Amino acid sequence: MKKLILALAFMCALPAMAAEKNPSKGGQPGTNVPMDFIIAPLATSAGKLIGYAYVSSRLTVLSESLAVPVRDKLPFIQDAFVRDVNAKGVATAADPQAVDVPALEARLLADAVKIMGPGKVKMITVCTVNISELHPAKTPSPAAPDAERDTDAHNNPLKSRCEAEKPG
Repeated sequence: MKKLILALAFMCALPAMAAEKNPSKGGQPGTNVPMDFIIAPLATSAGKLIGYAYVSSRLTVLSESLAVPVRDKLPFIQDAFVRDVNAKGVATAADPQAVDVPALEARLLADAVKIMGPGKVKMITVCTVNISELHPAKTPSPAAPDAERDTDAHNNPLKSRCEAEKPG
């Protein structure tokens, strides 16, 4: 009987353990705080503005009880995010239209920790990145729903990295 109870407890813990290991899953229910879009300028290595990256993100706190204090400080966190992406570029060195997602997440996490203090914010996840060029060669046609891609031509996430996988 003990073996059966232990096996059942282990099977119940597997989804929670998988969510902790996979950053796209986020934290436990109630610990994810969606952030407003950040508009980050994109520039060439010479400093010429070529477009903007519209970045959606999600902040994950360590426990459900910390979600409300974080929500209370969202204007300050958002302000720090906007200042950060305008002070330093978000693109990779190789491609001015490819957002360096891991580096951006690390920078935004540091900003959130400065505002909230240590031991409250677990992680920041960049959900999607949409690039808007200043002078596009042509207006792109909207993609058919069945033709949705996970990333764009510059490997920026188009499909949300914040949505949980749907059972299929």
